[in-house]
Amino acid sequence: MQTFSKDFIFGTATSSYQIEGAANEGGRTPSIWDEFSKTPGKVWNGDTGDVACDHYHRFEEDIEIIKALGVDSYRFSIAWPRIFPSEGQYNPEGMEFYKKLAKKLNDAGIKPFVTLYHWDMPKWAYDKGGWVNRDSVQWFLDYAEKCFEELDDLVSMWITHNEPWCAALLGYYEGVHAPGHMNLDEAVRVSHHLLLSHGKAVELYKNQLHLTKPIGITLNLSPVYPASERVEDELAANNYDGYLNRWFLDPVFKASYPKDMMNLYSKQVSSFDFIQEGDMGTIATSCDFFGINFYNRALIRYSTTSPLLFEPAESDYPKTGMGWDVSPNEFKELIRTLRRDFTDLPMYITENGAAFQDVLEEDGTVKDVERREYMEQHIEAIAFLNEEGMNIRGYYLWSLLDNFEWAFGYDKRFGITYVDFQTQKRYMKDSAKRYAEIVHSRQL
Repeated sequence: MQTFSKDFIFGTATSSYQIEGAANEGGRTPSIWDEFSKTPGKVWNGDTGDVACDHYHRFEEDIEIIKALGVDSYRFSIAWPRIFPSEGQYNPEGMEFYKKLAKKLNDAGIKPFVTLYHWDMPKWAYDKGGWVNRDSVQWFLDYAEKCFEELDDLVSMWITHNEPWCAALLGYYEGVHAPGHMNLDEAVRVSHHLLLSHGKAVELYKNQLHLTKPIGITLNLSPVYPASERVEDELAANNYDGYLNRWFLDPVFKASYPKDMMNLYSKQVSSFDFIQEGDMGTIATSCDFFGINFYNRALIRYSTTSPLLFEPAESDYPKTGMGWDVSPNEFKELIRTLRRDFTDLPMYITENGAAFQDVLEEDGTVKDVERREYMEQHIEAIAFLNEEGMNIRGYYLWSLLDNFEWAFGYDKRFGITYVDFQTQKRYMKDSAKRYAEIVHSRQL
């Protein structure tokens, strides 16, 4: 039997564009995801986040679900275009929604854990060059400062950015996330400005505002394995590890970009002149914790048709509804590698979960056995890791609700709560009931 201490934080997580809806209410203006989702062919079935889970109007009902889970904390993100609907124009009504949400959570004994950026950049900022433009760092700081000033007394912990790899590489190179560009030169600049804005936001919070809650960043990480022992596959795996993991880990923890990746990128990146003096030290400014989003391992093989010489390889592992390998043992290897090579900061697993094809039964139940097993395997892995002294302080199950799953629209369900998107009725899945048991007993 695996047990968890009283101070281990169990939580669940969401993001603003995926659940809030109310796209044109409360002074909110469009984000890059509003525009991207309305572009034909970009999102499954033409789905958008206009309504999503209607959390903006139903947040009190959703807090009741969080209370029923018994978790210690709820992680959510703030919609930047609610706070600054245009450049330099602060919208108090937008902030009021998050104040009400945070106050209700605190009243219920649930600690709010807030992410500043979960990919919904205001369209006005994108129209001025978006994250490709270095001015984006200052736009983000103006936004972050308002959030810190207005919400810090209600928030338990802060995350600057969620998964900058997705915002940069999926958004600007692979083209499958907003804004849908396919330009590595842009993507590399975007990644730098995202990371720079992270470092500057931490400096602002600690050194200028003199605030003291824990603050950090969340990276999505996958341990990478070659499909065979062939030298080519090992090279491809190294390239993919650099692309997904080290391009973000190295600057945050070592104040440098990996040289092998700079070499690899140099054919498509015109210059690295966007890295200015002092930038790398700022990016590596010390944080209070490190957030990790983990879903699956990556198995990679060599490809002559890929500009970066890698492609995913097939495996015989059990798969989630996303086609991702269920890989809790590799999760343990990832954490050990991070401890050995990168950081001794306290860690939080800020997202972990799985999509499966859920069926709502006539009696209102959802028997999501595979999700429950996935959750149990990863929570058990954390218990073993902490026995090894890995200092993982908390676990946030993704996601509280079925929601708008980015380019997959409403086709992929990650929630532990089933949402009927026609009626907005919520149903706790079996995985939610099992999670509540684990949280209550603090054992597995």
